[in-house]
Amino acid sequence: MSSTPEPKTTTDSISSEISGEVGRSHDRRTWAVTWRTYLRAVGPGLIAGASDTDPTTVATIAIIGAGTVYGMGWCVLLLFPVIAVIQSIATRVGVAGRLDLQAAVRAIYRPALGWLLLGSILVVNIVTIAADLEAGAAALGLLTGGDWRLFAAPLSVVLLAAVMLLGYHALQRAMKYLLLVLLAYAATAVLAHPDWGAVARGSLVPRVQWNRDFLFNVLSLIGTTATSYVYVWQTISQSEEKIPWHWHRVRQFDAVAGSLFATVVFWFILVATGATLGVNGLSVETAQDAARSLRPVAGAWAGSLFALGLLASALVALPVIIATTAYVTGTHLNWRRGLSLRPREAPKFFAAMGASVLVGLAAASAGMSPIQLLYWAGVVGAFGAPVGLAVLVGVASNSELMDGHAIGTGMKTAGWSIAVLITLVSAAGLYQLIAVGP
Repeated sequence: MSSTPEPKTTTDSISSEISGEVGRSHDRRTWAVTWRTYLRAVGPGLIAGASDTDPTTVATIAIIGAGTVYGMGWCVLLLFPVIAVIQSIATRVGVAGRLDLQAAVRAIYRPALGWLLLGSILVVNIVTIAADLEAGAAALGLLTGGDWRLFAAPLSVVLLAAVMLLGYHALQRAMKYLLLVLLAYAATAVLAHPDWGAVARGSLVPRVQWNRDFLFNVLSLIGTTATSYVYVWQTISQSEEKIPWHWHRVRQFDAVAGSLFATVVFWFILVATGATLGVNGLSVETAQDAARSLRPVAGAWAGSLFALGLLASALVALPVIIATTAYVTGTHLNWRRGLSLRPREAPKFFAAMGASVLVGLAAASAGMSPIQLLYWAGVVGAFGAPVGLAVLVGVASNSELMDGHAIGTGMKTAGWSIAVLITLVSAAGLYQLIAVGP
């Protein structure tokens, strides 16, 4: 990777500790891993997982909660092992291969596959940027009482400036604090006073319905949670820090912790919207409708907390998506790249960030309601997911590229099983779109 990482002394992450120990000695005894090490390691993987709770996911789960109440709670909980496996494989690629996914593809596959991966990522990312910008602006409108359209452009400028000027480690530290705001969804769920017995039944007893609505709910749920930017960013963040292989279990713990955090947030969103929208038979058209419907049932605080969580979701996810878009483009076209660089040092890389935001902002102004745009962004993501997942598992299985640390049979089987499952669900959804229409 041609990026230039920021000096490790500028971060409070575990990478500074690792770098110092490697520089002092190659004696493995100086690399002792304790429980404190695991706590300090929580960072990149947690942020990657939390970015999965972006507004596309919030909207999708709000729609599912409105339509099924708690009936798909078990599907939400089953996302944890799926996300954990994907993120663990991505972590291994970044730590062992010291390459982001796009760079790994360029190293071992034909150029055509690199273009296919790049195209699948860019299409999903642009749609997601548009959806998330619109949702973040809608959240600001909810909190201030203003028209959400007034906030879209200023929000774009602020986020783009933050990604360009803060640098990788400072941006990572800032987003770690933002994660706490996502717990507003948990508070909203409690304030909604759900029937916890019904919640338990919906979460623990699987109910499969062989109809179009159920299929599209599953499709959009997969699309918003197995989105390529999440695991691509995981490979980027791990390769940026270039930590020694001895610490891979620490970073695996971080990845699993991030996956668990994301799943818990997903579940609380379903409970909150099921207890308000679903129980009262209310449909969801906009983010304002979702928050407004909470107020009569759970009080004004619930609506405000939902809006606050939606804003935090956008603020955590958008920097990751914007940066990932520029990284994969720069990697494929062999540009100099890296968040620790100045714009004048990598002008094409930073220009790609600006272009992604401008295109996303233009798409966000197309007139579709925020929640529906977010929902269909998840469907688009599900169609792009099979390509990225197949490539990810293939890269992780390459012993030479992984410096002798390729994934084992168990993880390989799990990875391919998830890729095949998502491919089948996506194919079924595509057939429905072609045969029946949206």
